[in-house]
Amino acid sequence: MKHDADVVVAGGGPVGLMLACELALADVSVVVLERLTEVDPTIKAGAINTPSSEALYRRGMLPGLVEVQRAAMAQFSSFMRQRQAADAGTVKAAPRFAGHFAGIMLRGDLLDESDPEFGTRGPAAEVGLVPQEALERLLAARAAELGVALRRGVSLTGLDADDQGVHVHTSEGSLRAGWLVGCDGGRSTVRRLAGFPFPGTAPEITGHQAIVEMTGADALGAGWTWTDTGTYVHGPMTGRILTVEFDGPPADRDAPITAEELQTSLRRVSGVPDVTITKVHTATRFTDNARQVPDYRRGRVLLAGDAAHVHSPFGGQGLNLGIGDAMNLGWKLAATVHGRAPEGLLDTYTAERHPIGAWVLEWTRAQVALMRPESHAQALREVIAELSGTTDATTFFVKKISGVWQRYDLPGSHPLTGRSAPDLELSDGHRLADHLHDGRGLLLDLADDPALRERAAGHQDRVRVLTVACPDRPDLAGLLVRPDGCTAWAAETPSAYEELDAALGRWFGAPAAVPA
Repeated sequence: MKHDADVVVAGGGPVGLMLACELALADVSVVVLERLTEVDPTIKAGAINTPSSEALYRRGMLPGLVEVQRAAMAQFSSFMRQRQAADAGTVKAAPRFAGHFAGIMLRGDLLDESDPEFGTRGPAAEVGLVPQEALERLLAARAAELGVALRRGVSLTGLDADDQGVHVHTSEGSLRAGWLVGCDGGRSTVRRLAGFPFPGTAPEITGHQAIVEMTGADALGAGWTWTDTGTYVHGPMTGRILTVEFDGPPADRDAPITAEELQTSLRRVSGVPDVTITKVHTATRFTDNARQVPDYRRGRVLLAGDAAHVHSPFGGQGLNLGIGDAMNLGWKLAATVHGRAPEGLLDTYTAERHPIGAWVLEWTRAQVALMRPESHAQALREVIAELSGTTDATTFFVKKISGVWQRYDLPGSHPLTGRSAPDLELSDGHRLADHLHDGRGLLLDLADDPALRERAAGHQDRVRVLTVACPDRPDLAGLLVRPDGCTAWAAETPSAYEELDAALGRWFGAPAAVPA
């Protein structure tokens, strides 16, 4: 049966757009359905982690991220100047972003930057302060450049899947696709209609986050503050507030958020009776509902982002987890669509991404436990705060928050295998990431070895082979990098190529016939 598109993506937020861009880059026809008519302005995640910035950097999007971060830092600096104006003293420079754990701020000056996990990331490591709305706009522009069909104001209303594809029913009619990917958020319609189980833990908190105009804000603390009734945050930009109350989930998640509701919560948690919210620019509710589907695929239907896993937003892990899902899935689904995927390739999506999603759920549950307004949590919070004042603990927390710890369990003996590829400076004047812009695999011949190039000769339609030197890493003879930037194979001597054939076959399929 003829398909209207190879893939339909339900949800045009950052995750759906990132996936659509990856598919389009691989010459897959993709339609994105987004129920909203414009980019969602609701305040959400305020930063991206290192794997996300690496993913975007590897597709040539770093300049746009740098501009967004520059604007975000200007807002942060403005807020700090306003808070310190009454002191009439010297305004301190905005600190380098280091993150927090359950609101316990991490000092960047305590970070051990000599840790090898931080040393191979290249320029992507300098980008982090990228709000979700700005990222969505960047990805929407890139999707348009790649020819993605983004249908705004269109909702998915039903689906019928079989072994050959999926009939997707929408508010504007139906279309037939080979595959359907649900990137439609925590209350995913795709997940529900396709019958994915969604086990986990029920919500226990009610949170609000908003950008508002208010009076009496000078009486609020800056940053994170714990009280006997909950937790609140003021900053790091003018008018931004966040409250957390531990008296159960909201009665109605879908009810409009009013200034009165936000004001009542802020007064109750902060204990500041005179703070008054006069205008709401953007606001959202959240809970600590924590759930994850056991398998991200059911036949021709897949899930990514919050559709596959939900948790509290503390630390901004959800956006980054979804970007990682999209980067991992995109090239694998494209290879499957084109009929060149090796057996089982698409199943490695769940195998690789599910453990990282499960870790995020546990990481956020631990933060909720620490934030509780009761004596045992307070005692534990004081212990963690004291530990975080050491270099070892700060480095541990930052490695976790930044995502540099992430590794896929791949076959191979070299310590780089399964890790994000180091952003090597190469003798051709470029860095490794510059050679990943087209979304293909990359095999670096760093020892100018004809035998290595011969092994890859049948894969050059899927893998770029580049003979180049890397003066900073004379120990490396060769490196195979998947389209998502993951190291699939590495060797230190020209004779250690036995694993290369297996890696090429495992990730890129059987070699094509090479003309004599």
